[in-house]
Amino acid sequence: MIFGLTMILILVLFLPFYVKQVEQNLEAFLFVMGLATTVISGVLDRTLWLKALQDPIQITLAVLLAGTLFKWFHRQLEKTIHAMSNIMSLRMFLALFVMFLGLVSSMITAIIASLVLVAVASILKLDRKSELQFVVLACFSIGLGAALTPIGEPLSTIVVSKLNEDFFYLIHLIGLYIIPAVAIFGLLTAVIVKPKNEINRLSNSGNDESYLDIIVRSLKIYLFVMGLTLLGAGFEPFIERYLLHLSPYILYWINMISAILDNATLAAAEVSPAMNTETLQAILLGLLISGGMLVPGNIPNIIAAGKLNITSKEWARFGIPIGLIAMFVYFLVILIV
Repeated sequence: MIFGLTMILILVLFLPFYVKQVEQNLEAFLFVMGLATTVISGVLDRTLWLKALQDPIQITLAVLLAGTLFKWFHRQLEKTIHAMSNIMSLRMFLALFVMFLGLVSSMITAIIASLVLVAVASILKLDRKSELQFVVLACFSIGLGAALTPIGEPLSTIVVSKLNEDFFYLIHLIGLYIIPAVAIFGLLTAVIVKPKNEINRLSNSGNDESYLDIIVRSLKIYLFVMGLTLLGAGFEPFIERYLLHLSPYILYWINMISAILDNATLAAAEVSPAMNTETLQAILLGLLISGGMLVPGNIPNIIAAGKLNITSKEWARFGIPIGLIAMFVYFLVILIV
């Protein structure tokens, strides 16, 4: 059994990164892998099926509703952004906006927050370097903030479900670490991003989405979370044997792999109700912080990079140093606290 689970883990970790067809059909791939793990582990039963069907409902409805509202009101949003950017300095506006997106992403979902980010980035008159820095810092903020509620992003949905906790559990578990981090990324935006005249802007692919696009995206999220639920249940024996007894500090640094792999997938494989609070905090913070370092690490990164034509190399040049500094700072915080 352990051999079979190990092989599936290797496939889940590396195929999306190296095989384009798998990356383009990640939701279906993870569902198949999740189903395979439950069969190998012998945990597939009616109760698990019901849980896998129920877990994605909240986040799917949130994505569907928020996507529809964004389609209806994004023109008004653009007008509001123009007005606000005209009554304060641009650097202050960018900093406050990064903080705002990070804080509200847990309620409007990371997907919608990243679409709002793209809309803002496409209408502000920033040079390419400044816009790139703004987008990367905002995605760090969104990726962190969205984890505070189970409707914010797939990672938080899976964690709350696996631990059988309530809606506000993650706020109590990691809110003390996450909310200051969101504020810090806003301050970093004010310090680092120094807009120049509009030169060689990142190209926007357009913000208008059809209702079919919104529905398809919502269904993909449903299948994605369903697959992660099955994956997490199937990997329980693997977790109990290899991860439960590791130091939280080791797990923290191991989870830097989240920079190249979706952090929800790793959370589904790693998190267990048998873990103590310190271990859970270390796992989640390692996943969330490093998830902003490279394009594949988080949903906001993927959406923003795709719509604004940001290359992986461009993202890495700025995202990796910022992410490494944040990882070291929070490691010291974890040691002290």
